[in-house]
Amino acid sequence: MTDSITRFLRHAVAKRPSPLCLIAGLLFGMLVAASSVRALAEEAPPIRIALVGDSTVTETAGWGKAFAELLTPNVRLTNCARGGQSTKSFLDQGLLATALLGHPNYVLIQFGHNDMPGKGPNRETDPNTTYRTNLIRYVDESRAAGAQPVLVSSLVRRTWNRTDGTLIDGLAPYAEAMKAVAAEKKVPLVDLHARSLVAVQNLGAKGSEDLGPMTEKGTRDGTHLSPKGAALMAGLVAEELRAAVPALVPYFKK
Repeated sequence: MTDSITRFLRHAVAKRPSPLCLIAGLLFGMLVAASSVRALAEEAPPIRIALVGDSTVTETAGWGKAFAELLTPNVRLTNCARGGQSTKSFLDQGLLATALLGHPNYVLIQFGHNDMPGKGPNRETDPNTTYRTNLIRYVDESRAAGAQPVLVSSLVRRTWNRTDGTLIDGLAPYAEAMKAVAAEKKVPLVDLHARSLVAVQNLGAKGSEDLGPMTEKGTRDGTHLSPKGAALMAGLVAEELRAAVPALVPYFKK
């Protein structure tokens, strides 16, 4: 079927220019471009990607599942994220070592929510000291295992100031610390924090409510993600990742 269309279009383009000819030429160009994209995806060798992080990266409460749906079949994605984890607890429990046993080619690393003050001594970290130190360890250990680390800053919490209606951004110090580590260690950065901050602010308090699931109390969760929220955040991750790691472009469906 495709060969027949191609022959027809070539024949039409070869004749005297006319509106039909121009349209045929355009269709032919689109057909060639689409074929090239498919060929590129098919030729890309299989790769393995591991996701490590907290609940906002998981398949059930984060953007992990929606992100997987954006990838081509020649990507083996392993979601190693766990709810309630911080940079500290994930390391202390040996979860990074376990993730690296799968020999991933790329490791996407997102932490911050449970590193914040108030999470207890087994999890919380200081953005200027222990958080940075932990991130450097993630980078070094991933590289030692033969993987390319990619740092992903935490998606913003959808918590609003009731007085002036502004978004309360408690994760900013951790996002800034991650940017500094990415620059220092020359690691690709997916700035999900900045992208999600803009997206949520544009939607506003009311418009962003359904980005989170309903809680048992009948209110909207402002940290975790509904299917709609997961699709939005996964799309932002994919956009940023294409730009930060051009070698991964062939591994996305679009």
